[in-house]
Amino acid sequence: MTNNTLLEASSDASFSSMVGYADASTKRKGKLYYVIGPSGAGKDTLIDAIRADHPEDIIVAHRYITRPFGAGGENHVAVSEQEYLSRQQKGLFAMSWQAHGLCYGVGLEVKAWLDKGFSVLLNGSRAELAQAQQCFGSDLVPVVVNVELDVLRARLQNRGRESREEIELRLQRATEFTLSKQEGFYPIDNSGDVQSSAKQFRHIRFQLEGKS
Repeated sequence: MTNNTLLEASSDASFSSMVGYADASTKRKGKLYYVIGPSGAGKDTLIDAIRADHPEDIIVAHRYITRPFGAGGENHVAVSEQEYLSRQQKGLFAMSWQAHGLCYGVGLEVKAWLDKGFSVLLNGSRAELAQAQQCFGSDLVPVVVNVELDVLRARLQNRGRESREEIELRLQRATEFTLSKQEGFYPIDNSGDVQSSAKQFRHIRFQLEGKS
């Protein structure tokens, strides 16, 4: 066999290997980690910590919200009501809903990311869990962020957004929130250090994807 023949065979083998890898990657869909929990549980802080831990292979999906940028809360894509309605009418949202006088949307790009094999992290809505399950099916992984009530009360008081009565209502809602006890839901205790919570997420991801 000549050197040229050896090079051609080697090139063919390399090409076949690359094609095989591409086929495998396109067949394996990513997981959508749908992070939910009571207000004040620290979901945004946890998402930021997970983003820092997995910069290469987890995409954080930003929700489209009719709320000005920098108005507090999560890092979102601020859109006007007119733009929101335009995107909704064009079918550019995988999910859309209204809450607290605002419009929310999850972009259709999330499905494209999952189809390409990427895993996605999303700040979810507890009230829209059924819509998310219908939209994403078996790709959806509900991650329930829990905190001890005393810790939750202190966090709500420190952020200064709610009155005492509103805080008590949020605490009551948190007490009634028992999704983490259901099969298929993955709880994270975020009562302590956020790095400990991020480590709990790594265990969940390893269990589902073999990645940590």
